[in-house]
Amino acid sequence: MAETQCNGSSGKQFKLPEIKFTKLFINGEFVDAISGKTFETMDPRSGDVIAKVAAGAKDDVDLAVKAARDAFDHGKWPRMSGFDRRKIMMKFANLIDENLEELAALDSLDGGKLLTLGKAIDIPEAANTLRYYAGAADKIHGETLKMSRAMHGYTLREPIGVAGIIIPWNFPTTMFFIKVSPALAAGCTTVIKPAEQTPLSALYYAHLAKLAGIPDGVINVVTGFGSTAGAAIASHMDIDMVAFTGSTEVGRLVMEAAAKSNLKPVSLELGGKSPLIIFDDADVDIAVDLARLAIFFNKGEICVAGSRVYVQEGIYDEFVKKSAEKAKSWVVGDPFDPSVQQGPQVDKKQFEKVLKYIEHGKREGATLLTGGKSCGEKGYYIEPTIFTDVKDDMLIAKDEIFGPVMSLMKFKTVEEAIERANKTKYGLAAGIVTKDLNLANRVSRSIKAGIIWVNCYFAFDKDCPFGGYKMSGFGRDNGLHALDKYLQIKSVVTPLYDSPWL
Repeated sequence: MAETQCNGSSGKQFKLPEIKFTKLFINGEFVDAISGKTFETMDPRSGDVIAKVAAGAKDDVDLAVKAARDAFDHGKWPRMSGFDRRKIMMKFANLIDENLEELAALDSLDGGKLLTLGKAIDIPEAANTLRYYAGAADKIHGETLKMSRAMHGYTLREPIGVAGIIIPWNFPTTMFFIKVSPALAAGCTTVIKPAEQTPLSALYYAHLAKLAGIPDGVINVVTGFGSTAGAAIASHMDIDMVAFTGSTEVGRLVMEAAAKSNLKPVSLELGGKSPLIIFDDADVDIAVDLARLAIFFNKGEICVAGSRVYVQEGIYDEFVKKSAEKAKSWVVGDPFDPSVQQGPQVDKKQFEKVLKYIEHGKREGATLLTGGKSCGEKGYYIEPTIFTDVKDDMLIAKDEIFGPVMSLMKFKTVEEAIERANKTKYGLAAGIVTKDLNLANRVSRSIKAGIIWVNCYFAFDKDCPFGGYKMSGFGRDNGLHALDKYLQIKSVVTPLYDSPWL
């Protein structure tokens, strides 16, 4: 079995960010939870406590919703021209750029994310997402209708109202702005619950929003637990819609609570078990690198992780050999270290869950090619792990592990690859590696998933809609389609008298 570099604690000292904001942000102010309770947010590099954060619950959500409702019903944000909202959102984006180092460090400390990628991708792209939707704010308009009788009809696209936004821990900054940016552009007000594992950057963004001039009550951040604060948002009678990213299991609860309360619409971006299909004509070296990226990026904590890798039999043996060799160069360690490629899992619970799935794989008869163990003297580090001889009915091939665990499988025909790729309850993403354009087109149209990447992976873009099929959810993030969930359509009809034209 190949060995991998694992320096869970490098011994180096890195400058850590000052924790400035730990209270709830409601109606433009940082406040304690009504109960006075707090919870500990932990450093996954060591398991040590970073800070105690206000534990918001139902009463706090009620206050946040009241602030958001007042800001929507009586405030200036939804009544402001799109052009004026755009200017404020642009200022917000500029403030993110000015605080890039500190924001990236917060996500690294709180979530174990690589600092180098935070500075290069997560934080700059968050600012650019704001700018993208700022550019759309003054271009939201309805249609003039061609009525079949003497009537003049047109549509308005109006902000839906108060948006409840519940975001996950794997991309705390990215998910904050994928949801919040189109909501702001549409003219909505928001109540946001960040994941309890990674609450710190969301509170900092609330502070920057205030500095940018976003009116009080438009952005409210309630930190706390899903079973309390999250449940209160999903079931609240005065929230007009909920946008949720997280597990399929919790997505069910959100949808149920929304239906049982005020029948609010929901947008759900849920789990995945994405296939990466590699055909015989692929460049093996490129395919190996893509497969490694697809599962080990962000320590496998990504909903679209290419965790099921199907390799055609003609190149399978070479692919296995090179994958094992590549694993030797993958560096696991402190996310503040620029030489590291994989940080720790987000917390002890996720760490233990991944290790449990690895044991399942061994017991079910899969062959452990690389990794398979925790590493480092402290913290939640796991070796990048590859299984071969995996069957489609094994747990490691069916369940979303959300960790650095690849299931590697062989196939013969195109038809077999398509059938096996679709043999999952999920449908979030898929990858195809081939030099044959006709084959790529055939397979991409046959896979039941919301986004298909051909000869690439993680090719996200602000203008490219993203969302799932089947039990991976519904609704779209990114692109102009993301505005739809924060808008509702009103038709206006008036009669025409003595008009020469219909």
